[in-house]
Amino acid sequence: MNTTALADLPLDQVRTLLAVVDEGTFEAAAALLHLTPSAVSQRVKALEQRTGRVLLLRTKPVRPTESGVVLVRLARQIARLERDAFADLGLTGAGEPTRVSVAVNADSLATWFLTALSLVPEELSLCFELRREDEAHTAALLREGAVMAAVTSSPEPVPGCSARLLGRMRYLPCAAPRFAAERLAGPLAEVLPAAPVVVFDRRDDLQDGFVRGLGAGGASATRHHVPASEGFVAAVAAGLGWGMVPAPQATPLLETGRLTLFAPDRPVDVPLYWQQWKLDSPALAAVAEAVVTAAGGVLRP
Repeated sequence: MNTTALADLPLDQVRTLLAVVDEGTFEAAAALLHLTPSAVSQRVKALEQRTGRVLLLRTKPVRPTESGVVLVRLARQIARLERDAFADLGLTGAGEPTRVSVAVNADSLATWFLTALSLVPEELSLCFELRREDEAHTAALLREGAVMAAVTSSPEPVPGCSARLLGRMRYLPCAAPRFAAERLAGPLAEVLPAAPVVVFDRRDDLQDGFVRGLGAGGASATRHHVPASEGFVAAVAAGLGWGMVPAPQATPLLETGRLTLFAPDRPVDVPLYWQQWKLDSPALAAVAEAVVTAAGGVLRP
């Protein structure tokens, strides 16, 4: 049984593992760390021997194993705490921003999340690295240690993270008026599966789920993939197909008549949660407060 303690893990080896994962190759990590590729390889091997586990898959780019993911997450958390400590001591470089990485779904990014970031106090000098991913999959990036926080549809906290409900994003079944008149006239369970549909990407199950909720089969084989929130709404308004449109984006188009609700009594609410590392970090705390405030103004309670 391996009894390696945290104190037994040299930080230079842990940081080297993180550099290899982030850079994708031993050579690129060596250039970043001002070491030789051989020295980088030796550090990773020493860490693998110390933990008794294979930490990297030597592919191109390299990928962490399940054990490697745990140490990569540890390395990012250590770096976060170090930066916060340096800031408290006044040791950060002049004008040097603190990076905060967040995974967020496209609809939140297009409707309220940027407003949240604008509420973060400027004196914290943060820079944001956003990873766009479907809300059902953002938690995976948090689990892998690729981000510090995530907007996710998963209520179950990722190990080492806290979770809080932000609210529910309401989606409305919408279509262009002409499209609705020509393609959606009749019982929805019969006409909707045959009508063209707009989906975000191949992971987007919202439209199919809506059709299944009617007791019908899957949505039409005529599927327009539009992997951008604003483009998705524009495609529905242009009459390419029907789609489930976030209420904040649908409302102004409904008011001007560019969209119509073809099933006004069947909205779909998707709960969204904020998950973040359990760290005593002023930067993460400020971002969380701003996110909760901005979400409260847009999402349904």
